Amino acid sequence: MEGDIGTRTYELVLLGLGLAFLGAAVLPRILLGTPVSLPMVYLGSGMLLGLPWVGSFPVDPIAEGTLTEHLTEMAVIISLMSAGLKLDRPIGLKRWASTWHLLAVTMPLCIAALALGGYFWLGTSLTAAVLLGAALAPTDPVLASSVQVGPPGEGKEDEARFALTSEAGLNDGLAFPFVNLAIVIAATGFAGGGLTDWLLVDVLWKIVAGIGVGALVGHLVAVLVFRLVRTSAISEGFVAVALTLLAYGATELVHGYGFIGVFISAVFFRRYERDHDYHKELHDLSEQVERLLMATILILFGAAITDGLFDALTLSGMLLGLLFVLLVRPATALLALWGNPAPQRYKNVIAVYGIRGIGTFYYLAYGLNALGLPETEARGLWAIAGFIVVVSILFHGTTAAWVMDRLDGGRSTKTPS
Repeated sequence: MEGDIGTRTYELVLLGLGLAFLGAAVLPRILLGTPVSLPMVYLGSGMLLGLPWVGSFPVDPIAEGTLTEHLTEMAVIISLMSAGLKLDRPIGLKRWASTWHLLAVTMPLCIAALALGGYFWLGTSLTAAVLLGAALAPTDPVLASSVQVGPPGEGKEDEARFALTSEAGLNDGLAFPFVNLAIVIAATGFAGGGLTDWLLVDVLWKIVAGIGVGALVGHLVAVLVFRLVRTSAISEGFVAVALTLLAYGATELVHGYGFIGVFISAVFFRRYERDHDYHKELHDLSEQVERLLMATILILFGAAITDGLFDALTLSGMLLGLLFVLLVRPATALLALWGNPAPQRYKNVIAVYGIRGIGTFYYLAYGLNALGLPETEARGLWAIAGFIVVVSILFHGTTAAWVMDRLDGGRSTKTPS
């Protein structure tokens, strides 16, 4: 009997993956102009596969913590490469002003709000509260394609799309210091030199190393591709994967933040021969791989929900999640963009469409694997985080297409000089 169950689960996995890959190919065109998004379809498919009368497809992100961490890690780094490659706007203090403001104001305030809510309202430990804030603070580069800029060179880069794309590209790496802060709190509290080491190593060194190594790798690979070898002789698939893995591996080797390294390497690669068609080919390949990984993870997430992921969800946790998505993120983003010269309609879209998703799953899995929190507390964190991601998928997914179409109706393509 056990062998039959194992075989049935394996067959369901194959079926789910087959549907995911087929959906990644055909659904974007089928769903175009509808209030249904790809993530919603994959989430619903996973929940269906997890139903007992379909075959019971058990998924437990806590029991499979290492697999969860590595699968979501791969999805995020591929997505960061895709995001960096499609940004046409050169990096700069003024040109990226909205991004810097969101990172400096919105992200820390979101972390603080969630941490305080978790500690004082939900009654979690301080370690768990900080981890919750750090995991949910970054916007997601994987699920936010509907509100991001278009492929390289297509000119679809208004201020709203640009800010949401660049914010997601950078804050997925900048959440790491706060996850590590939770680990420091668990290990030492605030005693001894733990906080000083955190500031010098986890904040200063690892961010600087991520930027420096990412820029170097992106530039060197661009020189190799565009100057030393003819691009027509190089498979864009190999280059896309190589650039992603080289930047991530090299940055992690010097103890920097690999997420930052990957995004910065893509931005610096994109600077080289900016108008070359090869950038679009590279981006398209990265986006296809990103869709496949997104489909796989969301189907597994849907199955986990059916399998009891939300059993630990409380009414207080639901209220905190709704307040965060509908009030905290929009309010803190509007505060960050106060005085920004962009039209108000752009700032409203930036504020509302801070989508949460697979990056949250990665940070939660990474933090829980490192911390070893009690299972009841770990399941509570997964329930709250999963609920917030579902709210984001449903709310942002059903409204994004309509809102972005309205935004395009009065869009100015002018960008800051």
